[in-house]
Amino acid sequence: MRRLRRSTAQGSIVGAIVGSSEPSPWVSALWAKDLLGARKLDMYLITLFRTMLLLAALLSGPRVMAQVSWQALPDLPDEIGFAGGFAGCSHGALVFAGGANFAKPYFDNAKRYHDRIFVLPSPKAQWIEVGKLRRALGYGASLSYGDELICIGGEDQQRAYAEVFALSWDGRALSQRELPSLPTPISSGGAARIGAMLYVIAGQTNRSIQSATSKVYRLDLADNKAQWQSLPDLPAPARAFHLVSAQHDGRSSKLYVVGGRHFQAGGPANLAFLKDCWAYDPQTQTWQRRADSPTPLMAGTAIAFGQSSIVVPAYADASALIAMLGSGIPAREYQHPGFPKPVYRYHTITDAWASLGNRPAEVANPVTTPAVWWNKQIVLVSGEVAPRVRTPKAWSMRIEARKRSFGAVNMAVLIVYLLGMVGVGIFFVFKNKSTNDYFRGGQQIPWWAAACSIYATMLSSLTYVALPALVFATDWVLYPGMFLILATAPIAIYVAMPFFRRIDATSAYEYLGKRFNLPTRLFASGLFTLFHIGRMGIVMALTALALAAVTPLSPAAAVLLMGLLCLVYCTLGGIEAVIWTDTIQTFVLLGGALLCLIFILMGVDGGLSGMIESGRAADKFTLFNFDFSSNSISTTAIWVIVLGGLGQNISSYTSDQAVVQRYMTTKDSKAAAKSIWANGVMAIPGALLFFLLGTGLYAFYRSHPESLDPALQNDQIFPQFIATELPLGLAGLIVAGIFAAAQSTVSTSMNSTATTLVTDFLRPFHLLKTEKAYLGAARLLTLLMGLLGTAAALIFVDPNIRSLFNEYFKVIGMFMGALGGLFILGVCTRKASGYGALLGILLGVAVMVTVWKQTQVNGYLYAAIGIASCVVFGYLASLVLPGSQRDLRGLTLHTVKLREPKETE
Repeated sequence: MRRLRRSTAQGSIVGAIVGSSEPSPWVSALWAKDLLGARKLDMYLITLFRTMLLLAALLSGPRVMAQVSWQALPDLPDEIGFAGGFAGCSHGALVFAGGANFAKPYFDNAKRYHDRIFVLPSPKAQWIEVGKLRRALGYGASLSYGDELICIGGEDQQRAYAEVFALSWDGRALSQRELPSLPTPISSGGAARIGAMLYVIAGQTNRSIQSATSKVYRLDLADNKAQWQSLPDLPAPARAFHLVSAQHDGRSSKLYVVGGRHFQAGGPANLAFLKDCWAYDPQTQTWQRRADSPTPLMAGTAIAFGQSSIVVPAYADASALIAMLGSGIPAREYQHPGFPKPVYRYHTITDAWASLGNRPAEVANPVTTPAVWWNKQIVLVSGEVAPRVRTPKAWSMRIEARKRSFGAVNMAVLIVYLLGMVGVGIFFVFKNKSTNDYFRGGQQIPWWAAACSIYATMLSSLTYVALPALVFATDWVLYPGMFLILATAPIAIYVAMPFFRRIDATSAYEYLGKRFNLPTRLFASGLFTLFHIGRMGIVMALTALALAAVTPLSPAAAVLLMGLLCLVYCTLGGIEAVIWTDTIQTFVLLGGALLCLIFILMGVDGGLSGMIESGRAADKFTLFNFDFSSNSISTTAIWVIVLGGLGQNISSYTSDQAVVQRYMTTKDSKAAAKSIWANGVMAIPGALLFFLLGTGLYAFYRSHPESLDPALQNDQIFPQFIATELPLGLAGLIVAGIFAAAQSTVSTSMNSTATTLVTDFLRPFHLLKTEKAYLGAARLLTLLMGLLGTAAALIFVDPNIRSLFNEYFKVIGMFMGALGGLFILGVCTRKASGYGALLGILLGVAVMVTVWKQTQVNGYLYAAIGIASCVVFGYLASLVLPGSQRDLRGLTLHTVKLREPKETE
């Protein structure tokens, strides 16, 4: 809230948002004839807004920051310890090998290199010495791959080495194997891994800093016959003792090189100390300069943490060296203070550095030792704590989110809101007398409510939380695809909907039974059910991540709680309760998103203009990717967005029961058409709002990197802002809206799947005798679908999934693409037969599984590929399997007019 007060300390409330300290232009325009009146109104707004900020500040809790804790591990069994050792993991054990030290007294003895190998089986065990290296070696690079510790280069008293080898400890014996040697000897360099690709940023080629280079090499660890490849040099001064790490930047994995030192005659100790940061893109093989570190970083270690952060837990900044040289005191007499205490974090998306605080006094900053990810913690083993002084100590470092208390105010708002939504469901319990009421609302829903329900169903917490997160990490290339909703509307209105209304369908797949045969109808209905189980899982998982960021609940506990509430809620009210809660959610969610955007802009340096400037500088407003190369199929090129968007929307608006069911809840086709158009019109500005939120979050956390919690997943970025930057009460309302939106979407899926199961699997076989029995079965199946969706959500709560929005695209393509193709096949052709169509959809699904498993095709294209493969294979199969003659009157575009005859009231 202090940031917001600073933004409005001068000028108007609107000025705070747009980045101007002048009176609001729009106020001045309205009062152009009375400038004094304009200023009075502006001052009134300022006073009112400052009062709101004061109240918000009083209601705000402490800011959420990452919490860093340190824990001592068993000391290495060496009195002195080692610097420059190799460290990593093998079969779950921590391995440390080699290194160098000085015997006591430290300044009277030469550096000694070592060949001993130690293993720590578990944090509570003790180190054991398990073998020796083939030679004493130190100051090489190392990292873990599979169950091996890869050791790269290094030096001894005489020279540097090019050899590369792997160590493995299976719990009983140590094994070593040779890997291809580097093209040149390397010491004091750095290495990182992206997948199976090992990258080495060369340091010194001998023991002198004057031999430092800028060479870069790569080796494919998955290919036993691979050799080292030379890559473009680092476009910066040659260096050694630099920090190297690999991390995802929201678009792809990059190689990062930070700091180091290089020879500079006349500098302190003839050295220059660096703080430049560089990112290498393996896809384009290009380097890009990134933000400099706050201080020179060298002889330390950098390690990827979370989805987009790089943590620097150990480093030297040369401050003590410069101070010692300036003092004139000899090194052996100088009281070295130890290396710096702060721990730094670099965020690859916002390109910003921040401090994670100081380490405790008892935890020294050990340089020239690798950081290892072991047992979900960052581990530092031994290292140098002062010139010539080593330590045998080992430390583990844990980074966790320090959660702000959700608070009584937020909790009260959340409870009241959710009880209100459940109350809507209970209200409609007594109106459901039949499955027609439960599944179609008696066909009495107003068109505008149906439109809001379609919008809310397609929106859900996926758009509300995941889309801003995706835009935060990338850019606006998905936005043109939003206009394809309007392009699809005529297809839905004039092609798909009339067929459903004509046969008075309850399930969209009744049409397939009439057009093809019962097996095709059953298969399509089953495929739809699988899709919505996956969709429920993603929606609940995403909302659980949001709740975990602001409440004491873990993601898994949040999934279980949400699943339970949905089971109780959506088995009661049927489709009418779902539609009216959707309508309420539409206004709450869009209003909440607009409020959040206002608060974001007030927190960005420069307001709206500052956000635009920050976004432009990082190419965040890129709308089109005109890549038509052979590799563009794996990117967000414009043709991928157009084809993928058409495929997704055609599938959703023609073959998704959750949407088609809304067509059937209105009184006639005209009302249904209005609902489709209204949904399309709402979608464009609604999407604009969420894209602005994503870029706004980028600008906000670039302005305030210290507020960005590295322990959270990227999909939690918007919930984090809600929890930490909004005043209590308002945060509770918006979190409640996210929660209820997920409930609404999940209840829609549960109701829709129950509809298809009853209508497509029970009624055709007359398995029940009375309407009351079918209504009871509907409620029971709704319960079952909720349980399966909850189980799927527990699977999707996975920190390795970088964007659940991308996963949603894959789910759409895997299931709904082939279904959309089946409808197109039935509506647009007369030769398509039942068994040909069934074979087509089977082959279409097979194609989708192959594309998913065997290719790098962008998931955005999955639906379009599913449609195309189903249509092509289905039509060709129908020529071979023509099937029996069927009455197609009113079932294809060739046998009926596009417009449906006027319905009788």
